[in-house]
Amino acid sequence: MITDRNAPAHLLIFAREPVLGRVKTRLAAGIGAEAALQVYRELLAHTAQAVAQVQVPATVWLAEAPTLTPAPTNALPEWPGLPWQVQPAANSLGARMAHAFAAAFAAGAARVAIIGTDCPGLTATHLTNAFQLLTTHDVVLGPADDGGYYLLGLRQPQPALFENKNWSTPTVLADTLTDAQHLNLRTALLPTLHDVDSAEDLARWRVG
Repeated sequence: MITDRNAPAHLLIFAREPVLGRVKTRLAAGIGAEAALQVYRELLAHTAQAVAQVQVPATVWLAEAPTLTPAPTNALPEWPGLPWQVQPAANSLGARMAHAFAAAFAAGAARVAIIGTDCPGLTATHLTNAFQLLTTHDVVLGPADDGGYYLLGLRQPQPALFENKNWSTPTVLADTLTDAQHLNLRTALLPTLHDVDSAEDLARWRVG
């Protein structure tokens, strides 16, 4: 069991380049593509700030190759100072996440967490707590109130947690917890937060 809080940690960020028509398509259906792009830029800036504050080595994994930054040696404008890679052309989100986790563990990390860029309530405190919990737990999950999760942390590869899931549905969190239980993995939960995926989500965020 890892109990050293200084064990190498790594944060994985699944993101998209902020390009009109390629981000927040569900949100764009309700408020238009231009407005959705602005919201996405706001969410990116919020997430980047939280990541910078936690001061943990991090890698940005883009859903598609960027159009504005030609070489991986150049930092992305939204993520200054962070290395980036392109997610593999896998059929499922789970396969892409499993690949990113495997790469981080292969590079020597002992505590790895993954986040997206849809959660305006995410703070550096959530990230710090996730890595602290990974010193005594096998799995850390940050539940989203839509039934998914905004963060998943592991201290060793767990391929089963990424298999047989209906991604982007309200069963993802429950199915992941069930798999973790079947694998006898010690699991911890962070506070439940709210994702912004639709116009209704956006309205709720603005009111809150």
